[in-house]
Amino acid sequence: MSRGINRQWRLVAHPTGMAKKSDLEWREEPIPVPGDGQVLVRNVYLSLDPTSRVWMNEADSYMPSVRIGEVMRGLTLGVVEQSRDPKLTEGDLVMGLLGWQDFAVADGPSLSRLEKIKPLTAYLGLFNPIIGLTAYVGVLDIAKPKAGETMVVSGAAGAVGSVAGQIGKIKGCKVVGIAGSAEKCRWLTDTLGFDAAINYKTENVLERLQTHCSKGIDIVWENVGGDVFNAELALLNLNARIVLCGMISQYNATDPVAGPANLINVLLKRAQIKGFICLDHMDRADAAMTDLSRWLAAGQIKYRVDVVNGLENAAEAVNKLFDGSNQGKLMVKVSQEP
Repeated sequence: MSRGINRQWRLVAHPTGMAKKSDLEWREEPIPVPGDGQVLVRNVYLSLDPTSRVWMNEADSYMPSVRIGEVMRGLTLGVVEQSRDPKLTEGDLVMGLLGWQDFAVADGPSLSRLEKIKPLTAYLGLFNPIIGLTAYVGVLDIAKPKAGETMVVSGAAGAVGSVAGQIGKIKGCKVVGIAGSAEKCRWLTDTLGFDAAINYKTENVLERLQTHCSKGIDIVWENVGGDVFNAELALLNLNARIVLCGMISQYNATDPVAGPANLINVLLKRAQIKGFICLDHMDRADAAMTDLSRWLAAGQIKYRVDVVNGLENAAEAVNKLFDGSNQGKLMVKVSQEP
């Protein structure tokens, strides 16, 4: 008996530069059957993140790379269609790394069971560990802000940077965001409450940082790298903290990337640089979700999502993260909500 079709995107080439649609292959296969202890999940939303491009590389990163021929890795929100795990039942809402496909079979313990809150997109937006937990841990546990300090956030209009900056504001910091359009800069200041925003495409970043951070920079939240990072390093205060969350300017680089010319300031200012991945801090997930929920209800945290309709559009939509055209947390709607 036919079980229907499962549409998938599989990696067929490691990209050079920006990912191309031809680096992935569209396939249609029978819907898989769960074994003992497994469930069949229908994906509803697929998260697209800068790390998606990192996973496409041939070299491993903080996780193994996606191998040629494998379904492209991705975090999804889905509904259990069949269950052979006693702890999950049909209709349960779950989250897991189920990939760029309509359906997936997974071991029950690998999935997180969720309540059916509205809107469901919040689970891949604010409450997505890649987003909310990253911002929470990076600001509170690594940056450790003090009221009155100055915090600069690059990639500030992105899903993570926007939340990190708002947490900085909650903790009493002056927050300056760096983004890539006038609209994004207005959103940062007018809607999210950032103290200032710099459009790196039309303004001299170093000059504007000197204006907005006249007393120097205490916290750098780094999502970008490159020239933007170099400008921030020039204005470090004594004992500044630099949180390395991402280096999106380098993910599509085809040539070796030069190191920052101002790295000596890390020594002179006795600054701390800390890179981190949210997967190392899952013990903080409950605290993060509790506080983020509270701040959201109080109007202290805002977020927005950019939903692309149709799994067939995922291979092209992922580059919205790198050309700056996304407006909020990027995700694909794969199927109808339950």
